[in-house]
Amino acid sequence: MANAQHGAEQVVEARIGPISGARDASSVREQATRWEEASSRQIAPEDWLRFQRSMAEIFAAFGMDSDSAATDRTPERFLHALFDATAGYDGDEKLLTAFPSECHGNDCLANQIIEGPISFYSLCEHHSLPFHGFAHVGYIPDEGIVGISKLTRLVRLFARRFTIQERVGEQVGGALAELIKPHGVAVHLQAVHLCTQMRGVREEHSKTATTFWRGSYAEDPAIRSEFLAELGNWNTLDMSGKRGTR
Repeated sequence: MANAQHGAEQVVEARIGPISGARDASSVREQATRWEEASSRQIAPEDWLRFQRSMAEIFAAFGMDSDSAATDRTPERFLHALFDATAGYDGDEKLLTAFPSECHGNDCLANQIIEGPISFYSLCEHHSLPFHGFAHVGYIPDEGIVGISKLTRLVRLFARRFTIQERVGEQVGGALAELIKPHGVAVHLQAVHLCTQMRGVREEHSKTATTFWRGSYAEDPAIRSEFLAELGNWNTLDMSGKRGTR
């Protein structure tokens, strides 16, 4: 029995390919800043091998032909792709750098900074299927601002995890509010969810929109309307990222 088990393990190992050292976030992230790689996840080679064996067994049980040249390393590729898709766990938004603005007190109450559409991809924590779409982030600065590109990185830091859409908006807005203490923060997310398109009700055309308001945006309907009107001018309803009219 032991020899038979050892032989089976050799077959699985041959199918999933060699393991080349411990896996960490720096091996899959490109052009990341120091706060996006604050705590890289480390996975030992023997753990990767064990995970790949498990995935090979699952794929085979579900019907995959693991004997073909196209699929013999699919378990390894799948795990590496999943590791990359959840790279948001490696970051620490508290290390993001803020800069002083030219505003003081109520000088900037009428000035909104809005960035978008910011594309993002997430994995639903309920089914581990992707949801993806666009985010718009707005804030009314007080005495601190962040670089425009950091808003994009902040969205993707929280999106690239096992999560839900509502939480992504809350985390982005909360992190920005904590970092620069603005007069107000607004986050609008619009996404399609494969967990409702590929399974369950199989609704192919539905989209989900969520909003997060804090400070002036929560208190002043006119500021919210201005923010949403700006989003309307940018047209992200077709999920293509192309701007136009609704």
